[in-house]
Amino acid sequence: MSKNTTINLRVNAEVKEQAGMILDAMGLSFSDAFNLLLHQVRIQRGLPFEVVSYSGKPRTETLTLIDRIEKGEEKLVGPFSSKEELWRSLGI
Repeated sequence: MSKNTTINLRVNAEVKEQAGMILDAMGLSFSDAFNLLLHQVRIQRGLPFEVVSYSGKPRTETLTLIDRIEKGEEKLVGPFSSKEELWRSLGI
């Protein structure tokens, strides 16, 4: 399984530049990151993250949570290290 192959990709220049800076700070190349992605796709038999569309408007869950916080029904205490930690703290 040590054979290598080449994949050529077309990406948005701005996305590439921003992602490149982040990957560089993590000590990863584009090749490293793409290989990690492909390994995870194989292991999980799908994308290793949720794919959502962005309409420019907050999701219903977000608006409901904001409403609950404004009414004092929920407390928002941070900082949080991840969105999952935030949701757990709110019982979501």
